[in-house]
Formats: sequence, C-alpha cells, structure tokens
Amino acid sequence: MKQQIIQIPEGVALPRQTSFDLEQTLFCGQCFRWHKRPDGTITGIAFGQSLTVSTDFQRDLLIFHNLTAERFNKVWAPYFDLFTDYDAIRARLCQDDPILTAAAAFAPGIRILRQEPWEALCSFIISQNNNIPRIQGIIDRLCQQFGTPVYGGFAFPSAEQMARLSVEDLGPVRCGFRAKYLCSAARLVAEGQVELEPLYTMPLEEARHMLMRIQGVGPKVAECTLLYGFHRLECFPMDVWMKRVMAKLYPGERGSRFGPYAGIAQQYLFHYGRANPQLLE
Repeated sequence: MKQQIIQIPEGVALPRQTSFDLEQTLFCGQCFRWHKRPDGTITGIAFGQSLTVSTDFQRDLLIFHNLTAERFNKVWAPYFDLFTDYDAIRARLCQDDPILTAAAAFAPGIRILRQEPWEALCSFIISQNNNIPRIQGIIDRLCQQFGTPVYGGFAFPSAEQMARLSVEDLGPVRCGFRAKYLCSAARLVAEGQVELEPLYTMPLEEARHMLMRIQGVGPKVAECTLLYGFHRLECFPMDVWMKRVMAKLYPGERGSRFGPYAGIAQQYLFHYGRANPQLLE
C-alpha cells in the first residue's frame, strides 16, 4: 500500500515517515472532532488549536496548512504520534502471527493519537451505546455551547468550565443519560478527587480504578480513555466488535497476548473486523 508523505513546515526535522494515513487515523473511532469538507480538506481542533489538512492525490502528499515549525513540533507532530516508529512496532506485533499480519496490512497507516486526556474521557463517556455521527454531533454542540472560542471553532470545555454546569444546562447538547456522567466527571476532576496527570505513569490497574470512580465510567470507557487520552499502549478496549473479533480469530485469548503494544494491535484488528464482517461469521 502506498503511504502518504507529509509536507511539513520548513525547519521541522521528522524521522523517515512511513505507515501514516490521515483518514485511517482520524476516522477509525478513536477521536470525534475531525470533519471532512466537500472540497476534500480535513479540519479539526485539538488542544484549543485548529488545523486544516489537504491531500495532493497525484503525489499522495499531505499538506498541513498555515503552520510554523514551532507549532507543528509542539502540537501536531506529537498529536499524530509522528515521532514513533510504527513500522518497527508492527513488525514486532506481527511476528509469527498471520492473522495480525493480515489485519495490519489492511490498514497500516493507523496511528494512536495523543489526545487531551479530559477531552478523551468525556468523548468515551459520550460514546456509550452510541454511533460515531451522533457522538460527533454531541461533542460539537458541547463545544459550541460551552467551549472557549478559538480560531476555526471552539475549544473543548475544561473540567472547571463543565463543573459549573447542571444536567439541565446540558439539555441543548442532547446527550441523554450521559449528561449526569459528564457532570460527575467534571466535578471530580475539577475538585481534584480524580487526578488525571498521574494516570500517565500510574500502575495500569490503579489507573483503571481511579477512572472508574466516576459515575458512568466502566471498564471499556476507562480502557479507551487510557489508550487514547494517556497513550497507554498496553490497553486493549473491548467493545461488541472486538469481542467478536477475539472470539472468532483468537478464541480463548486476551488482549494481553499482544504485550506492550496491545492498543495498536487492537486498532488494526478493530478496523479489519469492521471492514470484513464475513471473517466473523
């Protein structure tokens, strides 16, 4: 599969780039604030900053618009995890595993984003019993109603901003039963009863239990938050699709079989299973 090349601002030094596909990464269900416009450009906001990316399909070239080298290095290269060698990780994961080899070859350009932890926590609370278009709509309304205006849109509202809100205040967001969970999360995080920063390095089981102190955060939401918000690559979220994938392709096995990069293996297998449902029949 031909990989996309990144046109970066002058003065940026990145390692040799392979195995990065923007659309596979942004639209595989790990984040919800990116939109593809009618002209083919992709726009989104992270860490309170907006970004527009277009593709020159003739040269398979990704173009990041209106960025300085400093901002690219500080915000977007880390966000897209561009300093990590996914080729080496994929080779390690796929060794003596023909199933994962096929899954990784199907979508080798997926990377695990380094998202803002509070936003990731809220996003996966909202994701419960939901679909991607509706999750995106809820998050867009939440940001428009309560986020700080930034160039190109609205930042995701902070825990402190959301802690001032009631379930009734969240009515226009139309998030249903999840409103009380968002309020619980905001209050606990804003008051310091759930500290997010230590979750980057806390023993994994302790980190899971810390997040599950929040009303409405069960094992799946905690696992997704740790993988996508804290880059805990050893995490392996299990939703309905992944349960089917593991039962059919790895009967009797757990995500721990994939070791410290289980979260990357999960993304390959999730995308592979969703795109090829006949494999799970």
